Amino acid sequence: MSTRHSGLAAGLAGCFMVLAASVTSADPSYEQTYEQTARIVLDVVKAFRTAYVLHVVEHMRGAGPEPREDWERDAHFIPLPAQFVKAAAGQVTSVEIGLISLTPINPANRPSTPAETKALIQLEKDRQQSFLSFADGDHFTAVSADLALVRSCVECHNQHPQSVRKNFREWDVMGGLVVRFRRPASTPGLPLPPEPSPRPSDLFDQPVPPPPATPPWVR
Repeated sequence: MSTRHSGLAAGLAGCFMVLAASVTSADPSYEQTYEQTARIVLDVVKAFRTAYVLHVVEHMRGAGPEPREDWERDAHFIPLPAQFVKAAAGQVTSVEIGLISLTPINPANRPSTPAETKALIQLEKDRQQSFLSFADGDHFTAVSADLALVRSCVECHNQHPQSVRKNFREWDVMGGLVVRFRRPASTPGLPLPPEPSPRPSDLFDQPVPPPPATPPWVR
């Protein structure tokens, strides 16, 4: 990874660690601390990922290093956005940060629990809802909708030979950014909000209306 990309990843990891320290040092009886910190962590992840997509990947399109899944094999390649986020998250040990999807290319990116699966279904069904937080066993978990920001995101997923879904469009919900905080067993936690109406079996084949406005972190 180039110096520029390493700097972005290191900066992202640094933000993770500062924010994680703020919640792990707080009184665990205050559940709002978890939710507020989760919102900030996921906002930071989105900001860095968006900056990487727009100002590195898209900026170099056709004129320099290209994003490749096997980027480590050649200095002329750079990580895919998902790999960039995972590289930064891998430097943090106090909380778990990652990407999950109902239709991941990498099976390791499937939801870890039934509650995470339910959260992803809700985010796909309700485009006005972009963040969910809930108690999940011995963790407090938050999931934020991960959108297809640019055409290259769509093309990568739709054309990948291992992709189980090949009809993504720009601004579709492709999955979720997830953060998990380990919490004491005595902390009651917040329940997952009520599930919306039943999910149609042909959800992936139905047209998805564009969002009412460009998400604020893209501006």
